[in-house]
Amino acid sequence: MIAGAAASASSRGRHHTAMTTFEIGDTDFLLDGEPHRILSGTIHYFRVHPDQWRDRVRKARLMGLNTIETYIAWNAYEPVRGRWDQTGALDVGGFLDIVADEGMHAIVRPGPYICAEWHNGGLPVWLTRMRDVRPRSSDPRYLEPVVDYLRRVYDIVTPRQIDRDGTVVLVQIENEYGAYGSDEAYLAELVRITREAGITVPLTTVDQPQPHMLRGGSTPGAHLTASFGSRSAERLATLRRHQPTGPLMCSEFWNGWFDWWGGVHHTTATAASAHDLDELLAAGASVNLYMFHGGTNFGATAGANDKGRYKPLVTSYDYDAPLDESGHPTEKYHAFREVISRYAPVPDELPPARPAAPEMTVALAPAGVRMPWIDPVASAQSVRPLTFDEIDALTPVVAYETVLPDDAFLDADALPLVFDEVRDLAWVSVDDRPVGRISRTLGERALAIPAGRRLRVVVEDQGRVNYGSRLGEAKGLIGSARLGATELTGWTATAVDVDALASAAASSFLVGAEAGDIAASVSPGEAGAASLAGPIVLVGEFDAVGGVDLFLDTATWGKGFAFVNGFPLGRYWQVGPQRTLYVPGSVVRNGRNVIVVIEWEQVVAAEARFVAEPGLGPLEE
Repeated sequence: MIAGAAASASSRGRHHTAMTTFEIGDTDFLLDGEPHRILSGTIHYFRVHPDQWRDRVRKARLMGLNTIETYIAWNAYEPVRGRWDQTGALDVGGFLDIVADEGMHAIVRPGPYICAEWHNGGLPVWLTRMRDVRPRSSDPRYLEPVVDYLRRVYDIVTPRQIDRDGTVVLVQIENEYGAYGSDEAYLAELVRITREAGITVPLTTVDQPQPHMLRGGSTPGAHLTASFGSRSAERLATLRRHQPTGPLMCSEFWNGWFDWWGGVHHTTATAASAHDLDELLAAGASVNLYMFHGGTNFGATAGANDKGRYKPLVTSYDYDAPLDESGHPTEKYHAFREVISRYAPVPDELPPARPAAPEMTVALAPAGVRMPWIDPVASAQSVRPLTFDEIDALTPVVAYETVLPDDAFLDADALPLVFDEVRDLAWVSVDDRPVGRISRTLGERALAIPAGRRLRVVVEDQGRVNYGSRLGEAKGLIGSARLGATELTGWTATAVDVDALASAAASSFLVGAEAGDIAASVSPGEAGAASLAGPIVLVGEFDAVGGVDLFLDTATWGKGFAFVNGFPLGRYWQVGPQRTLYVPGSVVRNGRNVIVVIEWEQVVAAEARFVAEPGLGPLEE
């Protein structure tokens, strides 16, 4: 067993003659009264297929870690107020039980705000769109649903605490709050709610080691920890000035970074990260690696940053972590393992390297579905275009339509179409003829359109901002729209249910395939090379060995979403840097499999290529 893994952290339900304790001492964490160093790694269970949870946790133990840390994403559990789901990929209790089965401890960070490069920072859209509600504050209108959320979470966590024969040793209050605000009453209320719900293990806060952040994010009853990725000794010294007693802990040791569309693939030098980890451990501090294993922003769950320019985040959350996106050890894994071995026992067993994935090319054909692919439940008419939030759209795409005035063009062949703002990417067509695209990232909000009758603007929410003051902002067409000097009125806004569209396409394809209408898998080079203009839904099928990971090459596609056997792999986009989508082996069936591609722009070739290894893009020099 690795250092510090207590007997009480094994399978839940095991009988103990004495209660296991976990406390904060004068200089150390204390496990049953003895000094204990936390060696933790972050795994976001909601970014990993549940069939793979045990594998990822076990590989953390094999690297020498004794603890697993995870956020809990509120908006994944309650996308609609009062409609709570904690099954399947959201079974955090099951995940914590696996951590216990592997003989490890757990740290839980329920927010309610988590950042995590997760859409809207984990806060439900129904909450942040409430008029005049101040998120992340002691505003009673905000705290009321927060209390309900935390009580539900703590119903799961409380019986799994280490002093109740479970595995949870720490619970965090909020998340890097000092970078956002300084509402002492808010943090105090979160502590009160947490203790009242039966959480008895130590509570923590985390902030970057800057004096104003540590001051603003601290609260009585919670131990201060820090987040950083370099200059460990200096950052720990700053933390010590604000937390004079107790253990030092970097609860987010940034050993990698995230990527955004149109950027590069960010990495950190293995030797430099290992050096900073060694410096941290040599100082006697505890650590949580952020990330140990990043996973994937499946579906439309990725967030976005906006510090003057909107940057939507990519589908992969590989994070240049010790365990890569597909769950295999990297150079950093072995380097960190060697560093840890200087301070704690490390198991002899090593996980295997990533094998080459199967390669194949699959012919794609247009599916028997077409625009507008709408969800009639989320549709509304208005004078000005309504936002996603105003029509309660839970999908990442909304189609806006209006009829252009009869006398709009007169003798003009074209006129400028101008929006107050577009969030975030819009495809414009007139009488079903594509006209162009408007990008928020590029600062665009206008383009010239030709004379016509019916205007359609399909808008994609590319990811809700997860950090800073733009948290909770509305999506869609914001404000008014003008054609030349004339304001356009009489709009219909209709949600495009992307998941339902993929399901309908797959069903349509399978009916045709059973009748022998569509060829399935072909060998490389034999698939049709003809390009196809979007918007279009493409479908194909392929044979595979069940349970084997695949990497889907998207380099010849434009912009859209991909699904395998109904599982949402996520977004792809030609601008990169990401060039492949990870297909978890758990969604690959033995024998016949179906792929669906929802393409908004154009594919160069009507085929899907599966390649031997991931392609996350060019590196930052």
